[in-house]
Parts: sequence; C-alpha cells; structure tokens
Amino acid sequence: MRRGWLAVAAAPLLMAQSAPRPAAKPVLVPDVSQRDIEIQYSFTGANLLLFGAILYPGGRLPDDDKPTDIVVVVKGPVQSILVREKQKLGGLIWVNASRLRYRSAPSFYAIASSKPIARMLDARTRAIYELGLSSLQLSPASSAPLTEQDRFARGLVELKTRTGLYLEAPGAVEITDGVLYRARVTIPARVPVGRFTAETFLIRDGRVLAAATRDIEIRKSGFERFVARSAERRSVLYGLVAVALSVLFGWGAGVIARRF
Repeated sequence: MRRGWLAVAAAPLLMAQSAPRPAAKPVLVPDVSQRDIEIQYSFTGANLLLFGAILYPGGRLPDDDKPTDIVVVVKGPVQSILVREKQKLGGLIWVNASRLRYRSAPSFYAIASSKPIARMLDARTRAIYELGLSSLQLSPASSAPLTEQDRFARGLVELKTRTGLYLEAPGAVEITDGVLYRARVTIPARVPVGRFTAETFLIRDGRVLAAATRDIEIRKSGFERFVARSAERRSVLYGLVAVALSVLFGWGAGVIARRF
C-alpha cells in the first residue's frame, strides 16, 4: 500500500516535469531620438525617430513563413474635450445645436505601422490595444445613443486630424532583416505639453507577442515657460500684469499715432 501511495503522489511531479514548457517570446528593445522636446517661440515642430531591435529566443529568427510586423504609437496626455455640433439656422448663420463631452481623449495620437492595421489584427484586438484612430476609447461623459456617440467621435477625430494632432501612417515602419525597425513621427507645432508615451508592438499571426514603452517629455522653455508657469501658479498677478501691459501698449500706440 505504501509503495502504491508513493507512486500516486509522485505521478503529478513526473507529469509536471514531462509537460512541454511554454515557448519563449521575443523581446522588444525600443528607443527614441529625443526624450525631451523643448518648445520655444521659434518652435515649428519636430521629427521624432523611433527605432529599436527585436530579440528572438536563442538569437534565431522564426523558421516559419509568418510575417513579423511592428506598430508604433505615440500618445499625448489625455484630456477632457467638449465637441460641439453646428447647424445652419435659416440658411444664413451657424449655431451650436448639440454637444458631447469626452472624459479621456488623447491630446495627441500618432500611429505608424509596417502595413495597414486591419490586415494585422482583428477588430477586438485593435480595440483592446487602441491601435488605430477607429479603435480609440474616448469615454463619452453622457449616455447618448450609440449612433450619436459614433457621429461625434468621427467629428472629433476629423478635427484633430486636420490640425495634425491625430495621424495614421500605414507602411511608415521599416523592418530590416526581420530584426531592426525604424519609423518617423512628426510632432506638430501646436502639440500640447506634458508626458508622452511611445509604445511599440510586435505582431505575428494576428497576435501581439511583445510590447514596450518609452517616455517622452514635451515642455515649454525660455520666456514661454515663464509665462505658462506664471499663469498656472499666480493667476491673479498674471491677469493684472496682462491687463497693465495691454493698457501700456495701447497708450503707446496712441501716442505714436498722434505724432505721425
């Protein structure tokens, strides 16, 4: 009996040792050309280079024919946004007809990929990782009908795309020898300040196998930073100084106009 009991007790251990181990997954090693971007009065935008390498288990490329794809997403800090819809009244003037507020819309969103996202992942996976402008989770602050939410979401994305704050670049990621990758993302002059993230995703066979993130800080510098910090920390004094300067410049312009 004792031997039988020992054999039964040892069976799970033997099964655990003989069970196949899960296959090791590749690892991403990403980086960005600039981790600190300073905005001055002459700032006209920046060209951000995102690059890195794919480390495969054992240093060997997969021996199957499944393609390896890379997606890079640069996101700005989330913000609350109020979207207003305008309608023409009497065929003459435009008025605000309805509105919808979003609690957590990204202030900046740029996605670059080695090929179109829809060809890599299904709609559910794209929504989980928020890959693509149509997959953003904007979190509306009201219980409006879904048709209305979709209409306002499309309007918000369209407005942001026009100003260069939202963009998609399929085919912008270059992959060399299945190991090295690189992509460029344009940061517009109107970009908001704050902490940004650069996320890189490795995709094979319709699945996200690896992901990595790097932080990017965008901040004002020089006189612009002084003005912004003064407006945030000493709002009353900032307002008084702004009014005083406006009166002073107006008076000076009047004196010059009378002389000439």
